[in-house]
Amino acid sequence: MSQPLPADFWNQRYAEDEPAYGDEPNAFLAEQIDQLSQPSARDKPGRVLCLAEGQGRNALFLARLGWEVTAVDFSAVGMRAAARVAEREDLPLQTVVADLAEYDLGVGQWDLVVSIFGHVPPEARKKTHARIEPALRPGGRFVLEAYTPSQTARDTGGPGPGAEALCMTAAGLREELVGLSLEHLEETQRIIHEGRYHTGLADVVQVVAVRPDK
Repeated sequence: MSQPLPADFWNQRYAEDEPAYGDEPNAFLAEQIDQLSQPSARDKPGRVLCLAEGQGRNALFLARLGWEVTAVDFSAVGMRAAARVAEREDLPLQTVVADLAEYDLGVGQWDLVVSIFGHVPPEARKKTHARIEPALRPGGRFVLEAYTPSQTARDTGGPGPGAEALCMTAAGLREELVGLSLEHLEETQRIIHEGRYHTGLADVVQVVAVRPDK
């Protein structure tokens, strides 16, 4: 299977009573943001783009820290959920309903781009990843965590059996993230607790990449 689940599937999942992937941010993302907050790092929040953001848990986390956030997902229900929280808390969050295969990331717009468990068909993924470097400002970062193909044999989250093409590998990301300096690139296993649909031991790939200053 190389096709993503349709928007109707995600709209139904995001209409459930409880947030599908919890209220807390992804742990790997939170670790990276904590490092950016150290005195020796580039610690002033800027503009961030969150890709395939679902119900907005990571985008809301960043907005609460003072980042100016744009969240993109093709589920209108998910984006409405994020927008309601942002309005209630008066957070700097803009939501966009769009297909990543067609979404324009812009040029030199973002200090940070985030992709957490966003699994799209290979051609759309490659197209999106090729846009990351020009979309970042010099010195901007790209943070990604995704499931690897071996995760499809587990029942702890991810695209599921037969969906290896929707997963990512370190070797593939090294080829796709052209122009970025890879500070961290690793395939690993870790325990994930993110709502009812991401729970248990998981096979993941993690990336922190930087657009070089020019």
